[in-house]
Amino acid sequence: MANKPINPILKQVLELGPTLVFFLIYLRIRDDTFAIAGRDYSGFIVATLIFVPILLIAMAILWALTRQLSRMQIFTAFMVIFFGGLTAWFNDERFFKMKTTIVYGCFAAILGLGLLQGRSYLQWIMGELLPMEREGWMILTRRLTAMFMALAVANELIWRTQTTDLWVKLETFALPAALMLFLWVQIMALQRFLIEEDKPPAE
Repeated sequence: MANKPINPILKQVLELGPTLVFFLIYLRIRDDTFAIAGRDYSGFIVATLIFVPILLIAMAILWALTRQLSRMQIFTAFMVIFFGGLTAWFNDERFFKMKTTIVYGCFAAILGLGLLQGRSYLQWIMGELLPMEREGWMILTRRLTAMFMALAVANELIWRTQTTDLWVKLETFALPAALMLFLWVQIMALQRFLIEEDKPPAE
């Protein structure tokens, strides 16, 4: 079935909204303790449990409107559900904090595996959105692999050495912003590889 057009602002709300809602809920209940089924849960863990269905609802709406979900969105949602479940089951917030490290690490490993095969999996995922010569995709893939590795290391250092408050703020705003800024800078730097409509790709 063909993809349906969607208002770009609505798309951004559905993609980024759940994380922002998690942040706001956490701020509201971070100092509270909740007794559920005879166990005490911190505000962080309860906010995590609320975040999971909100994310799934947002993804369901996005699917209903566009008939499309990216592989990265599906993988990230799976990791959120899996590690959110572990967080609740073991009543241990460390599982959800490790999720970010593992997600970024998996992205780096997948892209790195493609590079070892002389391929750009990034082009396979984003090629239709950003027409670019193969050399440009290989350069961008190498750089993004390194960036994902750096973000994984950064998250691991942050959650192990800093407070939960600081981790939530950096996880919600700083790490995604760093990734978006990195991508924007790279795309600007690789302009010479972009394929224009009247310019055939280099052989």
